[in-house]
Amino acid sequence: MTVPPIASTPAEDLSLDDSEDGATVDMAAVLEESQVMEVLEKLDRDLVGLKPVKTRIREIAALLLVDRMRGGLGLSSQAPSLHMCFTGQPGTGKTTVALRMATILHRLGFVRKGHLVAVTRDDLVGQYIGHTAPKTKDILKKAMGGVLFIDEAYYLYRQENERDYGQETIEILLQVMENQRDDLVVILAGYKDRMDSFFQSNPGMSSRIAHHLDFPDYSIEELMEIAQLILAEQMYRFTPAAEQAFAEYLEKRMAMPYFSNARSVRNGIDRFRLRQANRLFAKGGRVSKADLITIESDDIYASRVFTEGIPDEVKPPEASPAGEEAPAH
Repeated sequence: MTVPPIASTPAEDLSLDDSEDGATVDMAAVLEESQVMEVLEKLDRDLVGLKPVKTRIREIAALLLVDRMRGGLGLSSQAPSLHMCFTGQPGTGKTTVALRMATILHRLGFVRKGHLVAVTRDDLVGQYIGHTAPKTKDILKKAMGGVLFIDEAYYLYRQENERDYGQETIEILLQVMENQRDDLVVILAGYKDRMDSFFQSNPGMSSRIAHHLDFPDYSIEELMEIAQLILAEQMYRFTPAAEQAFAEYLEKRMAMPYFSNARSVRNGIDRFRLRQANRLFAKGGRVSKADLITIESDDIYASRVFTEGIPDEVKPPEASPAGEEAPAH
């Protein structure tokens, strides 16, 4: 259902009650029409933890809801600035929350379409003179009416390279974020320390960001809960011994490089499934439904996290020709 923009929302659509004491608006009717609570409840169900983030999203949704009701009562107010910055480690749910935010903005009439366009520097910045502007404008055209999510946004600015074209993208973004903020919401994302440095180097960008949300790392308990959700979604299960093995896996994996929270959990489960499939294939014979859905502890302990003390994501060294030793790195 497409919700009309605030300025053109008819009074009757907001269940207004005109009286001598002034007009009123039925908040329950607005909530039911927009179905915003459905999005917020889905956010609670789908994402483990992240309480500070969920609280902030609810606050933003409440602000937008009140602005919609004010518009319905004819109260003039400037459209709120909705550009945002999401900071945190990889795999903490930033893209998922951005998707939900796009839906909320659409249902409350702040964007026309409610779609999300997720990009990185490579999608925006060209490699030669005259290439960047058309490339950036093409992405902006695709994102209009929705949300543009720029991951690792600090890579747009490379102070050490005077010939870098990222600054051209930033200048175009600044213009659009100011002049067309009623038709596009920009969400910048990345590591907190790097985003802080980016804003210090680009005060014009910092001044256009109204909402800063920091996504905390997940605890082991929350990662275990995420794993159970992923397993249920894919119709798998851990044995009690496998569940214990996975807890040990997480403790080791979190201390290693390239750990990315929920993303590492999903990647780990994908590898457990691979080993389970290989184990069943090697076993042969008749296979039961229980066999097909069960991940054993051996499927986890076979990980390089245990056998070599390195993440499975690290590319193994290339095999050397027979009789030759691999070169030292």
